[in-house]
Amino acid sequence: MSAVVDSGAGGLQAPGLIRRMASFVYEGLILFGIGLIPGAIGAVFVALTGHQHPLQSDAALRVITFVIYAVYFTWFWSARGQTLPMQTWHIRVVTAQGERLTQARALARYVASCAWFAPAALLTVLNGWTGWHGLAAIAVGVVAYALLALLHPQRQFWHDAICGTRLIDSKPAPAPAR
Repeated sequence: MSAVVDSGAGGLQAPGLIRRMASFVYEGLILFGIGLIPGAIGAVFVALTGHQHPLQSDAALRVITFVIYAVYFTWFWSARGQTLPMQTWHIRVVTAQGERLTQARALARYVASCAWFAPAALLTVLNGWTGWHGLAAIAVGVVAYALLALLHPQRQFWHDAICGTRLIDSKPAPAPAR
């Protein structure tokens, strides 16, 4: 399952699913830290003023966090083709033709990548699940979505297929023997 698969566009290689999921977990740790920023700003605001602002509601904080994540991914994917976890795991996102993403395409990929969570999150809300039940639904949804990549001819994630992007292997060439 972690074998490198030919992606079909100019010999670009798709990284194995296990490596992509390792990058996904690492990305989650970074996003957790980034996601604390809106809450920290709100806590400082309340501490300084003694008043809670309407933008500190749960819905507002979710929207603000969604926008912060959009800026994070759009910038890294369009400027470098990689976030730090992708760089660590030697994975790069490019267009289907192997070119760097524009900011518009990177933003579209970010929005489409909500397919990782949206179905399970909607199911959680509709069923009124909270806590561990909701988290379990999200976890099952993420695993199911990852496994759907095995049905794609080049083993790409479906949001990449929709956006005309692909993940490729970006391992550095081995150093020549001396």
